[in-house]
Amino acid sequence: MTYELAIGDRAYSSWSLRGWLLFDAFGIPCRTRLGRLYSEGFSQLLADFAPARTVPALRLPEGVVIAESLAIAEELATRHPEAGLWPVTPGPRAVARALAAEMHAGFTALRSHCPMNLRTSYAKCDPPQPVLDDLRRLQEIWDWARRQTGATGPWLCGDYSVADVFFAPVAARIAGYNLPVGPEGAAYVAAHLAHPSFRRWRAMALVDGPDQPVYARDWPHRPWPGPAPLMAQAVDAGPAENALCPYSQKPATHFLEIDGRVFGFCNAFCRDKTVADPAAWPAFMALFGR
Repeated sequence: MTYELAIGDRAYSSWSLRGWLLFDAFGIPCRTRLGRLYSEGFSQLLADFAPARTVPALRLPEGVVIAESLAIAEELATRHPEAGLWPVTPGPRAVARALAAEMHAGFTALRSHCPMNLRTSYAKCDPPQPVLDDLRRLQEIWDWARRQTGATGPWLCGDYSVADVFFAPVAARIAGYNLPVGPEGAAYVAAHLAHPSFRRWRAMALVDGPDQPVYARDWPHRPWPGPAPLMAQAVDAGPAENALCPYSQKPATHFLEIDGRVFGFCNAFCRDKTVADPAAWPAFMALFGR
């Protein structure tokens, strides 16, 4: 038995994003089960992952269920020390843990005013003072982390770690609501938007079910500020260059066109997540030859 991860809507469930990144970004396989937020199916999913009361919830290979992304992170780090979830050296590891703990417990004004929505980006959202205070605190602890750890690359404590996983939904909020941050904060957000695992999650978020109207806001929109995807479109039929889906190796039944070439996939979701951002998927790009 492998790990089994319960998640909510990818476009909106920031905690689910964290849980999934703990696996995908560190090369740990898991199977996901999705429940639509505010639906009977979501309640049924949680019942199957009792005693969890929210997502993400993780069923371990031996059958035990644990909830809360911070607990999941610590358990995975214990079971997979080679994966590098936390920094190896004690000082940076302590800083990373402090960052993750503060993010896990705080920033309620930012969460409330700017719920994660990966399907849109607003030109403005008129953030009130408590949100601006949260943004200042974020910049303060990000700067502190870099000073303490000597990090000079895109991430807070050296290599990408659990601390960065916990701030991925914050980066999505800053991008999605065009929130004011300084140049270093903007560069950190851009690194998240370009991270391969984040791009894969967002590509799936764009196509895995209908919009949830509760997350809509009456603010002017702007283009998503992350990397521009290659242009692709779904088409009704082949022939395709490949007979088998690049992800499942099952027979191709659904098709997309890119650069005048047609490729096949085993179902609509495999095709549509690829249409959303072809370059996010290494198996497809190996087939495409770019």
